[in-house]
Amino acid sequence: MDKNNNFQDCLTALKSQDNLRCISSDKSEYTLDLSTNDYLGLSSDVRLYDSFFKEQEHCRFPFSASSSRLLLKNATGHHKLELLLASSYNAEACLVFNSGYQCNMGVISALASGNDLILADKFVHASCIDGALLSKAKLMRYQHLNYEHLEQLLLRYRGDYENVYIITESVFSMDGDVADLERLVRLKQTYKAFLYVDEAHAVGVRGRNGLGCLEASDLIHQVDFIVGAFGKALASVGGFIICSALMKLFLVNHARSFMYSTALPPINIAWTHFVVERLPDFRTRRLTLEKTCLEFSKRLGVHTQSNIIPYIVGSNSDAISLSNNLKKQGFNVLPIRTPTVPKNTARLRFSLTADHRLKSLIPMIDILKDYEDNMVK
Repeated sequence: MDKNNNFQDCLTALKSQDNLRCISSDKSEYTLDLSTNDYLGLSSDVRLYDSFFKEQEHCRFPFSASSSRLLLKNATGHHKLELLLASSYNAEACLVFNSGYQCNMGVISALASGNDLILADKFVHASCIDGALLSKAKLMRYQHLNYEHLEQLLLRYRGDYENVYIITESVFSMDGDVADLERLVRLKQTYKAFLYVDEAHAVGVRGRNGLGCLEASDLIHQVDFIVGAFGKALASVGGFIICSALMKLFLVNHARSFMYSTALPPINIAWTHFVVERLPDFRTRRLTLEKTCLEFSKRLGVHTQSNIIPYIVGSNSDAISLSNNLKKQGFNVLPIRTPTVPKNTARLRFSLTADHRLKSLIPMIDILKDYEDNMVK
């Protein structure tokens, strides 16, 4: 018996469901890329890069840290970045991780023990779920944005556990909808729970200074753990958590994805520090993005709460077909399929950036309108 048969059968099943994923080698030139998370358009800002290199022209940053943070002889850049972020949030401490995924997985698996309960929104990122599964805590998932269901779980189970962690995203990555953070804070306070908010898709985009939805709602100091990402709007790499000094020290000693990973290269840390310092200066970009999103969603006839705009198609095969058609017209929009989203809700996920303009989006909207008309017929 061929030992590879089981693996081949698994891949064959995925292909039959229009769900086989492959790493793209597509070298096509697109008129517009609508699948990037470069929300502020910083990664293509040549002047910003030139300013960075000019400012650092007398510095020599290594391209590798070559060891974990706990072994680094000189982690001054990492330390300064954490101090800058903690100061920006007016918080006690910050800890930088190699990615948002490693941050969520490492932090949640470290924090929650066998006597604890994790209550996670049904649609939180896979990294949060993986962290919860790696922990010894009991995991329950409340219906997406259904805070009545969350409170029912708190009422029923709070007394059975030492600690309860409520986990949510602020802006959800697939539908672009936004959590009711004020209500979550009230529930956290009422039931004496920890509140953990992943702001990966909000940092840079939301808040007067680009710190996220919690800044926009003036709730930063009401939340126990705030996670952000550098690899989206900030055009860099890595993730971070804002927390108390006590929790930072705990994570340094217990978060395995931090302890046993080679630290981010100093050159990347320097660039991230450069961008974070300038976050308040990108307000015009945030306002431009907000305006474009409102105009685009109105023309397309869909509701949006953010710059992530879902266009529900239905089946995996239809979403793939429509995506391929748009690519031929110069628009890179990737299909999001089951199991990432519920069955029969495969969609195109439009990820708008501050560089997009409505005028350039209208031809794509016309293609989608024609698609809708043909579906009705």
